[in-house]
This record gives sequence, C-alpha cells and structure tokens, in this order.
Amino acid sequence: MRILYSAIDQPVPGTKGGSVHVAAVAEGLAALGHTVTALVAPGEGEPGRSLVHWVEMAPPFGSSHLRLARSAPIRQLVDEIRPDAVIERYHNFGGEAIRAAARVKAVAVLEVNAPVIDFRGSTKALLDRALLVEPMRRWREHLCRLADIIVTPDAAILPPRVPPDRVLRLEWGADTVRFHPGTPGQPPFVRIDVATVAVFAGAFRSWHGAIHLVNAIKTLRDRGRKDIGAVFIGDGPELPRVRQAAEGIDTIVFTGALPHERMPAALCGADIGVAPFDLAAHGPLSLGFYWSPLKIFEYMASGLPVVAPRVDRIPMLVEDGVEGVLYPPAATSEGVADALLALTNPTRRHALGAAARQRAVRDYSWESHCRALAAAIQARRP
Repeated sequence: MRILYSAIDQPVPGTKGGSVHVAAVAEGLAALGHTVTALVAPGEGEPGRSLVHWVEMAPPFGSSHLRLARSAPIRQLVDEIRPDAVIERYHNFGGEAIRAAARVKAVAVLEVNAPVIDFRGSTKALLDRALLVEPMRRWREHLCRLADIIVTPDAAILPPRVPPDRVLRLEWGADTVRFHPGTPGQPPFVRIDVATVAVFAGAFRSWHGAIHLVNAIKTLRDRGRKDIGAVFIGDGPELPRVRQAAEGIDTIVFTGALPHERMPAALCGADIGVAPFDLAAHGPLSLGFYWSPLKIFEYMASGLPVVAPRVDRIPMLVEDGVEGVLYPPAATSEGVADALLALTNPTRRHALGAAARQRAVRDYSWESHCRALAAAIQARRP
C-alpha cells in the first residue's frame, strides 16, 4: 500500500515520546513492504537511512494550533502520490490531512493519543461553551466522523457516538530488537557504586512523577538503605525542581536528554525501570490513564522489572508480582521506596525482568502494532 502519515507537529529525529512513536510507526509500516511518506517537523539532525520518505513540513511558526494552514500543500501531495491510506496524528486543531483522504478514496485513519472529549473543569471546555455553539467540540467530533479507523489505546477518550467497529484499540510499543537485555555498548553514564540502580526516563513534566523517585531515595536513606540509587534521563520543565530535590545525594545521577539510539544501552546500565506517574497532577488524566507509555514498554523490552502505581489501566500493562511491582497510588514516595526494596533481591529481580521481556515481545513490539494497523487498513480498502 501507499501510505501518507501526517504528524507535522512531531520533530524527527527527536527524543520525546511523540517523535519516537511517529518514527517507529512510519519505519514499521515501511519494513512490512508499504510505501510510506511521512510529514514531520524538522528534528535534530537528519533521519538515518530509511525506507520512509521523510518530508519536512512543520506547522506555521512551530505552533500545532496552526496545523490547518498546511492543508493546501497536503492536498496537493495527496493528489500527487494518491495514497491508499492517510494516517493523521490527532490534534484538537488538526484535520490538515485526514480531510484530504476522500479526494483519492483513501482509507482515513486517525491516530488518537490524547482525549477527544473534555475533562471536568477543562478551561478549553468552558471557553467552548462560552462560544455557545461549541465549535471546538464540533470540530473534534467532525474529525472522528471522517475517520474510517480510529487507532487508540483507550476508547474511553473518544466521543460516545463513535461506532465501535471503527475503533482499533492498540497499545503503542517498543523496538524489541534494539531494546533487549545485554545490549552492547557503554551506558552514557558512570554506574553509581550501589547494589541496585533504578532508572527514570521521561519528559520531566509534573504528572510523570520524577520527584517521587527522588523522595523515595531519600526515604530509603532515612531507613539506612544507601545501597539503592537512581539515574534520571531526559529533560523538561520539572527537571530544575527534581535536581534541586536531589542536591547532596551522591547516589542520584542526571544525564539530561539523550538521543533515542543511546537509550537501549542506557537502560541496560540499570536494574529497575521506574514510572511513578501522578495522575492527580494532570487534569486530563481524570478521564483515566489513557496513555500507552513508551517508557514502560522500553523498560520491559530491556528486561527491567517495572515499578509503577497500581491505578487504572497500568495493572493491565504490567502484572504486579510477575513483570514488576505496583504500589498504591496514594502512597507516592513511600510506595516507590517499598517497591524498590522489594526488588533488591537479584534473583527475584531477574525473574521479573525476564517475564517483562517476554511480555514486551509478545504484546508490545512496534512490529506487532504495525502489522495489526496494516491489516485493519487492508480490511477497509474498497
């Protein structure tokens, strides 16, 4: 098939989850033999050798709110390549690509990573209602009606009137070939001189909960346990606060943001993967844990047992006591500390890590995601 994939607010190459996701899906579909043209924002450097035809097309002034301004060149591209499928990464102010699918009778696919519906107390919803006719809600629902397929990890974030037969529920994933136990190469940090090293990788936003891992290390030190340390990988608005909280603790290391190709070796330099999500810190998560977190899948693919809160969908992604240790979400830092202590036994840690790896290969590989997506598209073709 010929596939046009529009994700013009995601830079490729990039270090954030959205960039990794877009690159993985485009490359995965191309690896299956499909001809893929991907529209992305310019990243740091050039994409490596690839079967994908990458086209730089950022929204005007780098603002995702202005994506629709790219509708005309995308329509022209659709007319030129005549794709069999058009995939658009959903945005509240999107629609620049999916609206062009009908021009060439292409299968229209909307990739939904964030809620289409509003959460209680949403400022955007209040503004929409103040405009009386709720134009933003109507536009989002219009985009869903245009889609032949809506691919999402959680149908609960879609409008209630979306026909169930149009919803393809898929988790996002990990590159289980590149991420695996014993990845060769030197980790991009000097391993802390402790028996057990936990790793946090993320964008350092408040709801990612990195501060809880710092506080857990403090709690453990107060209990006399200085044999557990932590490595923090990434960058973002919460990083200064997390760094300040970690001052004076010699068993905590920060690497800053790393190119994604260095992440497999980085994860293999640790023993436990920590994803201390704080749902209360992000209003949209009041709708539920709709994320399909790449960090968890990459931890698991690397053979690391996962520490995460026992909340909403997370127990479906990581089985407590089998692939990791889940803690009560209200416990936050104390819960993270107790979970880390439960994984200091190397034999148990390795057993849970091996089970996590098996689950990632079976359920969370990008290859399996792309095969399911391609099969759904083929089934919708005229």
